Amino acid sequence: MKLFIPGPTHVEQDVLNAMAQYPVGHRTHAYRELHNEVREGIKDVLMTKQNVMLVTSSATGLLEAGVRNLVGKRVLNLVCGAFSQRQADITKECDIPQDTLSVPWGDGFTPKQVDEALKNGDYDAVTLVHNETSTGVMNPLKEIAQIVQKYDDVLFIVDAVSSMSGVEIKMDEWGIDFIVASVQKAWALPPGFAILGLSDKALERAKLIPQSQRGHYFDILKLAKADAKNETPITPSIPHIYGLKLRLQKIREEGLYARFNRHHEMANKVRNWGKARFGLYAKDGFASDTLTCFTNDCGIDLDAFGKAMESRGFLISGGYGDLKGKTFRIAHLGALHHEDIDELIAVMDEVLIEL
Repeated sequence: MKLFIPGPTHVEQDVLNAMAQYPVGHRTHAYRELHNEVREGIKDVLMTKQNVMLVTSSATGLLEAGVRNLVGKRVLNLVCGAFSQRQADITKECDIPQDTLSVPWGDGFTPKQVDEALKNGDYDAVTLVHNETSTGVMNPLKEIAQIVQKYDDVLFIVDAVSSMSGVEIKMDEWGIDFIVASVQKAWALPPGFAILGLSDKALERAKLIPQSQRGHYFDILKLAKADAKNETPITPSIPHIYGLKLRLQKIREEGLYARFNRHHEMANKVRNWGKARFGLYAKDGFASDTLTCFTNDCGIDLDAFGKAMESRGFLISGGYGDLKGKTFRIAHLGALHHEDIDELIAVMDEVLIEL
């Protein structure tokens, strides 16, 4: 079954083979060399000279870590879909003081909206989902980051779960303090591992947060202390780190900006195919380069469409949350290339004729 869903995404056989290597001891020199090589490679992708950490978990664990480790006063959760709503819910469940700023699903946030919300000085952190996979919305990360930078006491916490390594992210230049991704999205590895980019400013904030709030497993001070020795606080998923080593090699061979351009071109191809037939859910100016969410303007049976595609070996995704049964989604990220998209479109056209 070829995966064209938001995650897990398609993984090439050579990456799977790399993950099947015999493990090394995680407190050995061989592991420390591996850890250092992979971490430094990820820094290149994020264009940062600050901290990158390797974490064995889903990215959701790190999104909880962000608010637990970095919020001393109050956090503003920006909500534009199901996954940004999850971040707000996580914050509430952790009993962290928060407010929610929402826009209708399908919309993204403008820098002006964020600026207006931060002007009152109530917050010392703000969360943003860069790429909202429930709606196909990609928020303007660079422009919003420039607004957050105006407020010295406000840390910028970014969910880049389905965008990191697929689109340009300049962590240092843009002033991002905490940014996370799961590897089963644009990194194109099997699920179960996460990446954290962390600013020095965020590390200093964490030192002011009580241990009881930071927790244990996701205490970023523990992560940083271990990372300084090219280690992790607990036993990591070494197969994933082997996989990341090969993925980074592939990224270097393709070229980072060639990779970003491939994602952009695949997105355009998918959007151009479907916008006349179905309609795009994301509003103009907010369409994602890693996933497209389509409406059902033509009124077909979306469940039958998905099942017909699956019977032919192609897995696409239905609507998520409130959009279940109303939309469908196609991911175009990671290890997918133009020939994969062309094949998918050809099969979808065949199925639509039959329906």
